[in-house]
Formats: sequence, C-alpha cells, structure tokens
Amino acid sequence: MSNAKFLVFAGSARENSLNKRLAAAGAEAVRRAGGSATLIDLNDYPAPIYHGDDEAAHGLPENILKLKQMIADHDGLLIATPEYNGFVPPLLVNIFSWVSRKSDKGGPEDVLKSKHVAIMAASPGRLGGVRVIPRLRDCLCELGCVPVQGFVTVPAAGSAFADDGNLADETAQGGLDSLAARLVAAAA
Repeated sequence: MSNAKFLVFAGSARENSLNKRLAAAGAEAVRRAGGSATLIDLNDYPAPIYHGDDEAAHGLPENILKLKQMIADHDGLLIATPEYNGFVPPLLVNIFSWVSRKSDKGGPEDVLKSKHVAIMAASPGRLGGVRVIPRLRDCLCELGCVPVQGFVTVPAAGSAFADDGNLADETAQGGLDSLAARLVAAAA
C-alpha cells in the first residue's frame, strides 16, 4: 500500500461532464492501485481569467492560493480533460496560468515542479479526445510536471460508464487501472 496522495480533477466546468465522470472513475482506480485520491471540482475554485494587470493590482485570488496548497499537499495529479477543437480547454489553461505564478501572500511556490501527473480524456466522439493529449502533456511539461507513460482516452463516452461509475468496457477499465497504477508507482 502506497502513502502517495493524488489530486484528481476534470478540466470541465459542466455539471454533467463526461470528464468529471472519468475523473471520478480515475480516483477509484488510484485507490485500487494503493494510492489516496482527493477528487475536486474546479467549479469550487473559481478564478478570473488570468490578466497581468489584475495580478499586479490584487495578487493571486484566494481560490488559487487554496489550489496551490492542495497541489503542494499531494504527490501527483490525475487530470481528465475535454478537448476543445483539439486544444486544452480554457479552464485548465487559466488554472495553470494562475497556479504557476508566485504569490506575495505567502504559501507554496513551484507547486507543479516535478509533480507526477497522468492524463486522460473523454469525448462523445469516436476519437475520445486523443488530439488534446499531446497538447496537454506539452503544457504540463513546460510547467515542470513529470507525466507518466501513456494515457487513457474514452470515445463514445456518453455510453461508456457502467452504473457503478467505472468504465463499462473491461479493456478500457483495464487501461484506466494500468494508468493509475503507473501514477501511484511513479510517486512511491
């Protein structure tokens, strides 16, 4: 059993987001792999669109300071992301823009540096969000994160989940469990 703790979230704000469902399934997979998972909803940490003048005038928003502390308190991240025209969704870009900034209010800094991360995507389409994976991986690497090998994509995600919240397809669920196990092992 690992003592490693992982912060799990989706890069979607939608209430019934397929990626929020994937994040929840991922949190369970982390627990099965022996890690501890904290599942959060980014809707609970609203922040304005990053703007340098706003930062200069007001500093980091309190919600961003809370997120930075949560990231610092965890050994790794598991992120489920939607794909917006093949790109990283604005919500994730904004969150990463803010949490990567230094704070004049104290608290942890460089919270993403050397942080182990696993990424996955769900989409109602047949590609499962595969186009966003390399773009998000590049973004995370630029921020100092260390992505684990591989990823998970879930095509036709509207019908991909079983009643218990796991993936209905055994092969897909096995891929998610394997990704979670690699994340837990990386942070051990």
